[in-house]
Amino acid sequence: MADSTVYMPGIVLASVMFQHLNTDSDVEGFILGESKEEEKRAITDSTNDHVYFEHTIHVQKHITCYRLNKFYNGAGEVDMDILKKMLPDNMQNLIGWYRQRRNTEQRMTLRERLVHDNLQNALANPELIFLLLTPSEVTSTGSTHETEYAAFSSHKRRFHKVPVVVNNLGTLEDVVYRTSCAPCSAAGYHRVVQKHKSKFFSQDDTHGEVMEINKMYSSMQAELQKECKKVEKSEEEVQTLLAQLAALEKLISKKKSLIPEKGVLRPLIRGNLLLENSLKRRFPHSPLFHTQTLTLQGVPVAECLDPPPTLTSPHVASGPEP
Repeated sequence: MADSTVYMPGIVLASVMFQHLNTDSDVEGFILGESKEEEKRAITDSTNDHVYFEHTIHVQKHITCYRLNKFYNGAGEVDMDILKKMLPDNMQNLIGWYRQRRNTEQRMTLRERLVHDNLQNALANPELIFLLLTPSEVTSTGSTHETEYAAFSSHKRRFHKVPVVVNNLGTLEDVVYRTSCAPCSAAGYHRVVQKHKSKFFSQDDTHGEVMEINKMYSSMQAELQKECKKVEKSEEEVQTLLAQLAALEKLISKKKSLIPEKGVLRPLIRGNLLLENSLKRRFPHSPLFHTQTLTLQGVPVAECLDPPPTLTSPHVASGPEP
């Protein structure tokens, strides 16, 4: 069962209160308007397509009974003949009834429950609502009054409260007044509608353009679901690649820890000093044999090393030149 919400214009509620405060007794009457249930779809981050039902009851006007217990007897039985006389042209727009009681609790009485059940059975409309208003005096002088209101609905003979939203100039929704407009019953209106009906409706009284829009909407939903699946697949691939990358980084760091540092290897790589000195003596004009460092272009870079010691032969004696 969809959650119900009652929308009532502020001018209608003010009219009901004004009429009640200008009488000396309790007041009851009928509520006219329209009730509709819509299927809505919403797309969120967690779900691709969320379908929910919204039941709204729009109050448009009220008709007051000029005396109590007019359309029912003491046992709570509804008189359909009197009801048809009171509502000759508004039976199809009847959405419930209301009652105002002075200085009482915000609770339905046993008779009100019985009348409401009988009215539902007589009209074969289980969606009827009951609006209860209970004004009371706040000050002893009667200069200030307080009025509480609540709507009740019956489901399987159990009554529960229905939230009431009063539409006024402070309401941010810009369509609350246009969607709850009363149907027009003028003959000229019907003639104009019948004249231009073929442009907007099909032969089976369905909205032709609306059907095409619904088809386009279904196609857009299908394409959106495809794109969502692609995004989900790409996200899974990204997660897999990230896991592989983390494993490779861990393996590289492990291998690096097994390789000794360059500072430790450098003294071991250094060549034999005796061999280096022999090459320098053998090839004194070849800088390629005097260093172990080359540039990127292959040019030898001289190293600052101590000059090799001069070796003298013990069999050659030095003396003055002749």
